[in-house]
Amino acid sequence: MPDVVNTEQAQAWNGPEGAHWARNQDRWNAVNEGFDEPLLDAAGIAGDHRTLDLGCGSGQTTRRAALRAPRGHALGLDLSGPMLAEARIRAEREGVPNASFVQGDTQVHPFEESWFDAAVSRYGVMFFADPVAAFGNVRRALRPGGRLAFITPAEAELNGWVTAMASLRDFLPIGDFGAPGLPGMFSLAAPDRIRQVLDAAGFTGIDAVRTQAYGTWGRGAEDAAAFLLDTGPGRHLMEQADPATRARARRTLTDHLRAHETADGTVRLLSTSWLVTADRPWRLSDK
Repeated sequence: MPDVVNTEQAQAWNGPEGAHWARNQDRWNAVNEGFDEPLLDAAGIAGDHRTLDLGCGSGQTTRRAALRAPRGHALGLDLSGPMLAEARIRAEREGVPNASFVQGDTQVHPFEESWFDAAVSRYGVMFFADPVAAFGNVRRALRPGGRLAFITPAEAELNGWVTAMASLRDFLPIGDFGAPGLPGMFSLAAPDRIRQVLDAAGFTGIDAVRTQAYGTWGRGAEDAAAFLLDTGPGRHLMEQADPATRARARRTLTDHLRAHETADGTVRLLSTSWLVTADRPWRLSDK
């Protein structure tokens, strides 16, 4: 493993959570890929652009960025060895030679300065140990005038999977889902927090637009419930319950998800996120 300061996240994404995401990469892409086109459009990737994909996971956004810049290159960076192994397999299988992948921690990775035209991320920037330091390192990796674009969750209650899990609150220790500014998935859920972090990291032209997309969570309510309960948070909750309570939780979640089955039987849930854009200034005096 290269130099890492975000050791807690490195352990998680190289352990059971990383293995789960690598094994279920197609399912997670079905959940999140509705944000891919808005994200890549916002980054303005084309031609010979060099793109950095932060927290690239199994590399779908990296490959799509590479295809948008056939004379350029896309580099995916992630902490997770299991997911990066899948990313490399997919890039080779799909014939995307201008995509490559490296394991590393955004906060301390030794990027070549001013090398990238754009940096993007689909849900890969919420867990930085020191977000100002991490985004500052990304800014230095961008050429002057380079563009940062990322997707990060908006308020928890505006996301269908959170509402689904909250249906179990009466008999599982759900707790809250984190608050803006605190470590976790919703650390950048408030635009003021986003602007504060990116301004401190040296970016200009900061904008955050609320964006929504439906994701497919399963082939039916039972399948979607099993998938949600097999995620890291789901497993953690179920491990704290006795068999009878686990069975009740599964039934309750399945019942909740039946209301979200479409005509073809798939379960679709709405996700609400911020599409954030910012620029590396041309000169330090532009700050």
